[in-house]
Amino acid sequence: MAKTKIVVIQMKELIYTAIFAGLGILLILLLIFMFFPSGKDSETTSATTETAKYNPGIYNSQIELGDSTLNLEVVVDTDQIKSVSFINLEDSVTTMYPLVKPSLETIEKELVKGTAIDDIPLSDKSKYTESLLIEGIKAALDKAVTNPV
Repeated sequence: MAKTKIVVIQMKELIYTAIFAGLGILLILLLIFMFFPSGKDSETTSATTETAKYNPGIYNSQIELGDSTLNLEVVVDTDQIKSVSFINLEDSVTTMYPLVKPSLETIEKELVKGTAIDDIPLSDKSKYTESLLIEGIKAALDKAVTNPV
């Protein structure tokens, strides 16, 4: 006949085994959550790119004013215009066209406040100059737009 064998397992060994098995499972789950990308990250990055109006950076355009060429610089963030300025504006241009610099400062104030470029009010004194500057700003912003229509 076969002899029956009795195996004695102490309660202490069972407890240690259960604790180490639980810690092992927790470690594996932790590694899985840390190193596999979640779906939320890809959704938030796609949402931020969809809401961004502009590619951040500095964009330039040129404006012909008589015999002179004005270089216009527009600094944009992802959703707003930070500043608009002239690059290397010569004194002869400001002498010949005295409304250019104050007109640009007025337009810049409106754009930095968040006014849409098409909604900027034009003053009666410098309507032509301001419309010329707005066209130059639009040309620079066309380069900055993330999703051209």
